[in-house]
Parts: sequence; structure tokens; C-alpha cells
Amino acid sequence: MAGVAGTVVPGMTFTEGLRWHEDRIWFSDLYTLTVHSAHEDGSDLRVEAHVPNQPSGLGWLSDGRLLVVSMLDRRLMRREHDGTLATHADLTNHVPGLLGDVVVDPEGRAYLGNFGFDLYNGEPLKPTTLHRVDPDGRITQVAEDLWFPNGCAITPERVLLVNETFGNRITAFDLTEDGELTNRRTWAEFGPLPSAVDTDAAFNEVAVAPDGSCLDSAGALWIADIKGSRLLRLVDGKIAEEIPRDTCVFACALGGASGHTLFMCATPDFDVEARKANRDSCIDALTVAVPASRAAHGSATGG
Repeated sequence: MAGVAGTVVPGMTFTEGLRWHEDRIWFSDLYTLTVHSAHEDGSDLRVEAHVPNQPSGLGWLSDGRLLVVSMLDRRLMRREHDGTLATHADLTNHVPGLLGDVVVDPEGRAYLGNFGFDLYNGEPLKPTTLHRVDPDGRITQVAEDLWFPNGCAITPERVLLVNETFGNRITAFDLTEDGELTNRRTWAEFGPLPSAVDTDAAFNEVAVAPDGSCLDSAGALWIADIKGSRLLRLVDGKIAEEIPRDTCVFACALGGASGHTLFMCATPDFDVEARKANRDSCIDALTVAVPASRAAHGSATGG
């Protein structure tokens, strides 16, 4: 069972892209356009990067360079060793919607989802694609027909799990040594696909809207359910544990010195103007029984 939650990093606008990497928590703050890191208790808070077109998902190349999703201009940025940012890949002509999260495999290949439609201007909901960006910046579409592909995680057995926020499900692929996705199947299903194409109506139809996720050492997947304002622990695709929260949670990561700390991005809602005007988003943390999966990517190790 989980311990009592507390806030470790307060005063943000909209926290996302949470990772535990090199003994620090890392996250993006969307509307201050910054990437931060801190000790597990929130001390020594640093600005790691400034991303003018809104940062989101985070990952790392094998040589330690940080990858940051730049949402609004649909680019994957790379922080060089001297701290400067460079374009790692420009996906403008490859994706129909804003970029979201990213996970990086052991070979340094990044897998990115996108919204698939113009969420903020009322465009109808439609499925979209997943793309791979190789270490040299080459872009390849690797999956389609995903309903708002969001947080991803790669298990030690090289299974890529993709949260479909509007799809009421989590989809699994086998990840081959050359970076292809094969053997597609539904790993968790919370209900049918929504029948509505209006996003508000579709959101009301889904039972679970999975956003960010992380793996523990028992092979279970923690997900942030923005529909239910809760964290869910899934074992073999079934809900095994639920932690209700009094605010929306958008991402989670296991880490801390012992690996037993479950960090979460907590924000009242996803209203853009309200979030820009306030500083009531934070990083909360609580203690859980099963520690992080140190071999997994997109979770404790941050790729």
C-alpha cells in the first residue's frame, strides 16, 4: 500500500514529462517554457533547459545528452554537452498534431506520439501515428491508428507500452533489435473506443484516460489517469491498486534513493489560460511497496 503523499516541488504552471535520472527528478513546466531537475526532496531545484516552443516529454541519448520534446513547433530538441539546444529531428511534415511524450530505447532511438488533431481549436478527434527518431535524426513512422498516443514505457523484455488517452486502452508492441514495432496487441482495455468525435464528449465516454506511466520491478505499470484523478497500478493489464488524488495527475515516475518513491505531476486541470495564470501545479511524492524497474526505459531511469 502507498504511504502519505507530500509536495516536493510546488509553484509550477503545468508539470509534465516526469523522469528519475541520475539521482534527480526531471520534469517540464509547460508555460514557463522550462525543464527542471531537483533532488528527491525537491531541494537544489535547477533550470536545465529553456524551450521557447513549450517542453514536454524527456529522454536521454546513450552519451548522456538530454532530449526534450518541443510541442508547438513539433521538434525533438537535443541539449548538447555545453548546454546549448539543437534540433534533433523536425517532425513538422510527419505529424498532424502537437507532439507530446517520448521514450528512448537502449540504442538511443526515440519514440514519439502526437495529438493527431488540433485539440485546442476544437478539431474532431481522430487517430494518429507513432514515430521513431534514430540517433542520427532519421524519422520513421512505426505505428498508426492510435487514439492520442501519450506516455510510453519499454519493459526489460523489450515490450513497448503506449497509453492511448482517448482510446480507453494501452497498446503493446514487441520492440525488435532494429527498432521496429511488431506483434501489436491490446495490453489493457478499460472499455470500448469512444463513439463521439467531439473531444469533450469522447472524454466523458472513456473509463480511464491514461497519460504518463512508469514500470516497477515486478513488471507492473503505474499510470496517471487524468479522467479519474488517480494513479493506477496495472498487473498484466488489470487494475491491481488505485491511489485517488484530489487533483488531476498527468505523469508519474518511480525513483528516489531506494526506488520506492512514486513521483507525480499534479495540476488542477488542463485549461491553458488558467494554468498560464496560476502557479498551482506541483510535483508530489509518496512511498510505494514495490520499487522502480531499473532496467526499464521511460520510467525510473528516464531512458
